[in-house]
Amino acid sequence: MKIVYLDRDGVINKFPGYGDYVKSWEEFEFLPRVPEALKKLKEAGFTVVVISNQSGVGRGIYSQGALDEITGRMKSALAKEGAVIDDVRYCIHASDEQCACRKPNTGLFAELRSLGKDVLDRLYFIGDARSDIETAKNAGIKSILVLSGRSTILDAEGWETKPDWIAYDLLDAVQTVILKDRTL
Repeated sequence: MKIVYLDRDGVINKFPGYGDYVKSWEEFEFLPRVPEALKKLKEAGFTVVVISNQSGVGRGIYSQGALDEITGRMKSALAKEGAVIDDVRYCIHASDEQCACRKPNTGLFAELRSLGKDVLDRLYFIGDARSDIETAKNAGIKSILVLSGRSTILDAEGWETKPDWIAYDLLDAVQTVILKDRTL
């Protein structure tokens, strides 16, 4: 199975800013070219899975119900554009809870692997933050940093764990994934 894992905020939707959260559907804003990128992944035979820290739930800033509504409406809006997200997995724990599922830990990947959902040479993680790149390395998969969220090329140059590739946005990253997949 070929899988592309995506972070949500800064990859699919506009990053809300440091210390802020997307707390409702009204605050959710798709980034440009996202539906096109997701359609290309499906056409190339990839399963698309969102893996995201959403600690605002664990901190009591917004409810699990609000997160579920955002997720449902995100998937529905994308489906109307012919774009599909196959699965969504969130860590809702606060950062001080020391859970195994909060990125850069790999608990959410372990959960998916227990369902038989991976083949290591055909996995990619696309994210906009150092924790996403570290998560990919910790999970043993390839990483792509997108510059559509919170990180810059200069940020990445200072990280101990470097992304395998850097892309402008999700569509640019997807084109890299498809190109690399064709060479396997």
